[in-house]
Amino acid sequence: MRANGPLSLESGGTLPDVRLAYETWGRPAPDGSNAVLVLHALTGDSHVAGPPEPGHPTAGWWDALVGPGRALDTDRWFVVAPNVLGGCQGSTGPASGRPGGGRWGGDFPYLTVRDQVTAEVALADALGVGRWAAVIGGSMGGMRALEWAVGLPERTGALLVLAAPAAASAEQIAWGSLQISAIRSDPGWQGGHYHDAAPGQGPHRGLGLARRIAHVTYRSEPELAARFGGAPQPGEDPWHGGRYRVESYLDHHAAKLVHRFDAGSYVTLTGAMNGHDVGRGRGGVRQALRRARMPALVAAIDSDRLYPPAQQAELAALLPGADRLRTVESLHGHDGFLTETDQVGALVRELLPGRPRSSP
Repeated sequence: MRANGPLSLESGGTLPDVRLAYETWGRPAPDGSNAVLVLHALTGDSHVAGPPEPGHPTAGWWDALVGPGRALDTDRWFVVAPNVLGGCQGSTGPASGRPGGGRWGGDFPYLTVRDQVTAEVALADALGVGRWAAVIGGSMGGMRALEWAVGLPERTGALLVLAAPAAASAEQIAWGSLQISAIRSDPGWQGGHYHDAAPGQGPHRGLGLARRIAHVTYRSEPELAARFGGAPQPGEDPWHGGRYRVESYLDHHAAKLVHRFDAGSYVTLTGAMNGHDVGRGRGGVRQALRRARMPALVAAIDSDRLYPPAQQAELAALLPGADRLRTVESLHGHDGFLTETDQVGALVRELLPGRPRSSP
């Protein structure tokens, strides 16, 4: 989908020629009343469900939730999942071409979560969706879901927020800033203008380090202790240049991300998350959340140390349509919103009972 005209940015200026990649499942009702928007996290993409395919080397990240008879039953719901603005899986981002030739690179403008939602509004308009039956997201996707609910309550029929806050905290900004610094300090960063560098010459080490930092915050200390403890990696001796098992685990996840994600997008999206605040310009968080009067579920991961449950408890208390905080039990920390699909599926079914069935 290409936007009609340039996108005005919250920080000032515009982003011309905006494109959003997206995937859909199910069929839209004639009046668009059965459309559900699913929003991904930092390094996710539009491939919520389905097998690996060109451009998506792994199965859908919520594959267990989307399909006939599943929580997001595609015999009933028209499910839409965009790749976020600023991303690198088909949507406009730092690796994209810019008007006049060349790539955006380090000149790509600063984006906010609200800017990303503005682009998603254009997608909804293009699809003929005047009002989503529900907007669902976890982590960064939960931030965008909140922006939909607060900024466009008339277009948000119901809301599910998983493991996301009303505003980024100082600690969360600190973790994000460390990751951005890791990438920018890599000599291969070249001020963000590395996209046409020779193979292996980009900021791969910096991106890998950013992923290692992030992944520690995504998992829980009890899980890391149970899985790895202080044991060395088999065949290696940490006293003589080898690694511990937990180091090998982080190296594995770093290598996976480096091969599928763009460092410029990582910087752009992390910067947007650091600036997340639904109360900005709206009289503060408490007043802003009063706008979102639709039915709402807010869920915390009980072992989440990146977005701790107290932040979701605040949301549940302040959102008029939320009755109480839901808790997903998981040993996996923040990533529990991705791994505990049975519990998340139960929340989706609770949010969407008896809502419209699509026409054949």
